[in-house]
Amino acid sequence: MSERAAPFYCPYCGDEDLRPSEEGHGAWECAACNRAFRLSFLGLLARGLARDTPHPTDDGNGAAEAR
Repeated sequence: MSERAAPFYCPYCGDEDLRPSEEGHGAWECAACNRAFRLSFLGLLARGLARDTPHPTDDGNGAAEAR
């Protein structure tokens, strides 16, 4: 089977110099800011990603504004 996806950048400093940590599955170390962090999957949302209010750039016709 395939491995889990690795993070592309540190969530604290944004640097890309990451390596797996010895702390176990999902743990990573950033060499740039000397921080360690853990990534984990919490689960699926029961209701999905439905939203009740329209997005601010939505023109009401289902098309977003062009910028």
